[in-house]
Amino acid sequence: MDLLGLRKEIDEIDEQLIPLLLKRMSIAEDVARYKVERGIPVLNAEREQQILDNVAEKCGEHGDTIKTVFSATMDASRALQHKIIGGGKELRETITNAMSDKKLTANGEAIACQGVDGAYSGVTANILFPESPVKFYRQFEDVFEAVNRGDAKFGVIPVENSTAGSVHESYDLIMKYRFYVVGAYDLKVEHCLCAKEGTKYEDITDVYSHPQALSQCHNFLKSFDFTGINYTNTAAAAEFVAKSSKNNIGVICSQLAAKKYGLKILKRNVQNNNNNRTRFIVISKELVIGNDADKISLIFSLAHKTGSLYRVLGRFSMAGLSLTKLESRPIENANFSYYFYVDVMGSVKDESTLDLICALSDELPEFEFLGNFYENK
Repeated sequence: MDLLGLRKEIDEIDEQLIPLLLKRMSIAEDVARYKVERGIPVLNAEREQQILDNVAEKCGEHGDTIKTVFSATMDASRALQHKIIGGGKELRETITNAMSDKKLTANGEAIACQGVDGAYSGVTANILFPESPVKFYRQFEDVFEAVNRGDAKFGVIPVENSTAGSVHESYDLIMKYRFYVVGAYDLKVEHCLCAKEGTKYEDITDVYSHPQALSQCHNFLKSFDFTGINYTNTAAAAEFVAKSSKNNIGVICSQLAAKKYGLKILKRNVQNNNNNRTRFIVISKELVIGNDADKISLIFSLAHKTGSLYRVLGRFSMAGLSLTKLESRPIENANFSYYFYVDVMGSVKDESTLDLICALSDELPEFEFLGNFYENK
């Protein structure tokens, strides 16, 4: 038989499968109504596993493949049941109450940032909240604590860079504090090599900056055989170099920081990528969801089972949602167990999206909705 003939056979089988799958989904609706009446949860993990094990046994060498097909069918069935039942009632209510048509504002209250005046996070805070004063703190965790105490309405922290990747410390703190994400901004970052007046380019041996900035300028540092030295913040490094008595050190920082601390710019745009951008998020103790929200952030953990992450990610695909970020971070004092941080393009104002989030909150061992917000670019 030729290829056209084989494809025709597959089409015929598919035609037989469609009414069977539709019938299965119809029965799943009846199951959902039955569970609503008796207060039975949607997920019965033990029964699902028994079915999958039975499928694998019956299908021999194709067992694992057919299990995947049955898993997807079960996931779709559960999604339908959650929609009927209206799962995640507490989370659904929290999200609904947080929706607002107003623009995100701090109403003149302080914004917390890490570093000193001239830091990129401060620049971002001034763009997003021009009416608010910026308070600077030495460490990233100090920013979270300032928001926690109420010393600042919001905190602005970097989470990833287009060249150097994720800021892991920020993600670890997000996992720890579980504050809401209510906004984001993609800042174009242009780094400069700067030094004190009188310091010659050829005399520089050591260059100070934040590890992320050094990574973003790796090619430049390598080409001129400079030694990159980690510092807490780019602007703080600029202040350090300005006050130092050494004449063989430089700093990678912004033009604004150079001006602020009286440094001379020796070379501009020393980053590897001319379109170098850093993504900052706005953290808050209060959930606020604006009318223009287009990105969702979530945290969840999973049972140690083959395919567990695959099945959860498949649920987003099933709902037509695109993932833009997946970050795994180790759970403290756990034996190689992980939290997953996910960014998804979408809005909870879409009913199917809200249904999915609420369903996952009911099913997963640990689940946290961090927010639905607009990302400025």
